[in-house]
Amino acid sequence: MSSLADKASIVGIGATDFSKDSGRSELRLAAEAVRAAVADAGLQPSDVDGLVSFTMDTNTEVAVARAAGIGSLNFFSRIHYGGGAACATVQQAAMAVATGVAEVVVCYRAFNERSGMRFGQVNSALVHQVNSSGTDNAFSYPHGLSTPAGFVAMVAQRYMHEYGATSEDFGRVAVVDRKHAAVNPAAFFHGKPITLEEHQTSRYIAEPLHLLDCCQESDGGQAIVVTTPERARDLPHTPVSIAAAASGSGPDQYIMTSYYRPELAGLPEMGIVGDQLWNQSGLRPEDMDMAVLYDHFTPYVLMQLEELGFCGRGEAKDFVRESGALEVGGRLPLNTHGGQLGEAYIHGMNGIAEGVRQLRGDSVNQVPGAEKLVVTAGTGVPTSGLVLTV
Repeated sequence: MSSLADKASIVGIGATDFSKDSGRSELRLAAEAVRAAVADAGLQPSDVDGLVSFTMDTNTEVAVARAAGIGSLNFFSRIHYGGGAACATVQQAAMAVATGVAEVVVCYRAFNERSGMRFGQVNSALVHQVNSSGTDNAFSYPHGLSTPAGFVAMVAQRYMHEYGATSEDFGRVAVVDRKHAAVNPAAFFHGKPITLEEHQTSRYIAEPLHLLDCCQESDGGQAIVVTTPERARDLPHTPVSIAAAASGSGPDQYIMTSYYRPELAGLPEMGIVGDQLWNQSGLRPEDMDMAVLYDHFTPYVLMQLEELGFCGRGEAKDFVRESGALEVGGRLPLNTHGGQLGEAYIHGMNGIAEGVRQLRGDSVNQVPGAEKLVVTAGTGVPTSGLVLTV
């Protein structure tokens, strides 16, 4: 067993206001989130000596360091593949801390896609990539397969055909996310739960995906502080141990268009990451008190339940149909912050923060006695995950 649990801890989380359009630059949002996370950890910006971000972030680490008041850096890194990078940022931070390269590393992501660039629209730049994904997109875009919702709809249709899942099964994920978001003051959809009927009558975006199957386009930033367990003992919050951290890609992996595999109705890259998480941590799905699963589109939540071993292949539809299964007090409380459908779409970084809150015991939808949980990152792309414990 190769565990990071005794080598790196999460000690701080910080975010901007997700509840409205900010109109602020991504640099300002990132700096605000970083400063908030460092303050939450009981540290000063001058204590930070490492930064990890996403390659898709519009700001370099040195620009964020200047804006946040951070001095010299011993370590910085950028992770690829959009939302798939979320948990991998913490993985890289933990490795930097565990190996002594840096002592306090902050991971961050910032968006102004609600008031700025609309992230879910057609992105013609993807056609011009000089690689196999660019070639694939150059063929499919003229035929209308050109948005994230469209990419996911193809796999969702196959999943429904293979296993008998329905649009209502996908809708159950959206309903529970919005139920949790409704009591979360930080959520964009605070006070706005939905019913399954409302989900079913919302307009189609790309059949079988309704509007309410699709995550938001959000303004906001989220940051996570990682340091050594020794330093963590002197800080104000209960340290959250990184019991496992993994990242990986599947066979014949494309970027949300992996349609050339023999098996289309699944997410094998999440299965690869899940195997690493359980092997590293020595824990199993049945040991988890809850889960934060990447929910940019609802069908991929059902597939993750299967890939991670919470249920068998094709059985997630039955899992989510069980009354209250995904709510606090249920079989597997899910996305208690409201997820990316209910709280905000910050490429999954806000899901990691919710995992930390749960283990500290201060979530707005607290799972009683939560001590172990799994968090996943973007699906349909090379992906990553964490097992967090106290």
